[in-house]
Amino acid sequence: METSNAYARGLLGGIRAYVRAHPGWALYLAEHSRHETDFSWLDGWQGHGLIARVETSETAALVRRLGLPTVDLSAARLVPELPGAETDDDAIARVAVEHFADRGLRQFAFCGDERFEWSRTRGERFVHHVTRRGGQPQVFAIQRSGMRSRDRHRLARWLEALPKPVGVLACYDIAGQEILEACTIAGIPVPDAVAVLGVDNDELIGTLTSPPLSSIEPDTTRTGYLAAEMLDRMLAGEHLEPGLRLIPPVRVVARHSSEILAVDDPQVAAALRFVRDRAHGEVAVSEVLRHVGSSRRALDLRFVRVLGRTVHAEITRVRMERVADLLSTTDLTLPQLAERLDFKHSEYMSVAFKRATGKSPGQYRRDVRGTVVPGRG
Repeated sequence: METSNAYARGLLGGIRAYVRAHPGWALYLAEHSRHETDFSWLDGWQGHGLIARVETSETAALVRRLGLPTVDLSAARLVPELPGAETDDDAIARVAVEHFADRGLRQFAFCGDERFEWSRTRGERFVHHVTRRGGQPQVFAIQRSGMRSRDRHRLARWLEALPKPVGVLACYDIAGQEILEACTIAGIPVPDAVAVLGVDNDELIGTLTSPPLSSIEPDTTRTGYLAAEMLDRMLAGEHLEPGLRLIPPVRVVARHSSEILAVDDPQVAAALRFVRDRAHGEVAVSEVLRHVGSSRRALDLRFVRVLGRTVHAEITRVRMERVADLLSTTDLTLPQLAERLDFKHSEYMSVAFKRATGKSPGQYRRDVRGTVVPGRG
């Protein structure tokens, strides 16, 4: 496994968490590419098992030659008889479409990297979820990493031709960075014309791009933890069924690249801005109605037509986004967090958060920060 990107480092963090909780392991990790073809550095190694991202035929041949218990962390499935764990690409695609739709976007596009099976799957599921909404997504394929100038201009021409405003999902953050650079070349405003969302939440990339890149954060820590647990069970003699165990993403980390309100209805747009500007405190539906000068029934009908939900549901969704952000970025206790966001009781906030996300605030914070609770995935 490589250590050069945020995704792989997250997996290694999950493996480390399992090893700390289960003493007796001795790990060997060297700085190598996951596209390695020369495995002479393993000559003489006397290990008992492997955790690997099997993404080349050479790696697959090595795994088969060693014949050791192995857990695969790649979507390529070059050794299909292995058990493995991987990010749920369908869930990532669904979350991306929802993120763009929540901002009023009705045009969608995907930028993938043809070298990777997970990128192709991610793109297929993105197309599926957009099509289910009645949309017609556009797809672009990056042919290689480290794009040359002419390739960036090809990407820029594709972006120029897209109907706008449009939400573009990049298969991973590096592709997101390429899209932002291509938008600069073409003079396309981000996010007003093109809203961009990456995957992996690589903090370095996300905060160095201009504008900062929004990204979906996969649950790499849990994936790595599960991989180590699976290998431990195999070393103990347990037979595990082949195939990938799919882990859903944690959240969308929204930065400037996707902060757009693309709503044609001016009354709905004004209401959305009012709600989002005041989401740090309690927002009553009656306040929104007074601000836009509408009856509740009339505004609800407009919201359902544009966003598919009522004014109250939108207030709840935005408020829960604020709760999630503070859970992941601060050490505030639940009572402190409730006070800061103007909830009357932390218990009410907790119940509302679990209803919205399926997780208690404590479980959400543990998952986001990589504190994995022991258990079988």
